[in-house]
Amino acid sequence: MSKSLRRVERALAGAGIDAPVMEMPGSTRTAAEAAAAAGCHIDQIAKSIIFAAEVTGDAVLFITAGGNRVSTELARELAGEPLGKADAGLIRAQTGFAIGGVAPVGHLNPIRAWFDPRLLEFDLVYAAAGTPRHIFPIAPGTLLQLSGAVRARFTA
Repeated sequence: MSKSLRRVERALAGAGIDAPVMEMPGSTRTAAEAAAAAGCHIDQIAKSIIFAAEVTGDAVLFITAGGNRVSTELARELAGEPLGKADAGLIRAQTGFAIGGVAPVGHLNPIRAWFDPRLLEFDLVYAAAGTPRHIFPIAPGTLLQLSGAVRARFTA
């Protein structure tokens, strides 16, 4: 079992959340792949979008519905600084996850995060569990609380 997957499972268990991690037969790297694997609407995929904050140098996280796109202008306003593309090294250093499996919980280091209200329209959403083949189901309100994200509008 990967270290990343174990970290997500520990984060869930540590919060008392019964969200069984599911290994999928194929890739769940994209929201479309994850939705097909889970048999759900694409917007029920809680995708983790990471940007590089250009002043602080930190990674920042936007947890958004799978069919939505993050508006860089709105995201910049929320972050309070210019945002750029986060490279694989920054993402791994900040979160401990590789691109394609970034979970919204279980990060190696604290991360500033925002949460798309669209996810709250569902009873259940699915999020990456630290690998490109693992996802977990969770109530969106629980994910909002567990992730420490701030509910905000940042989609185009």
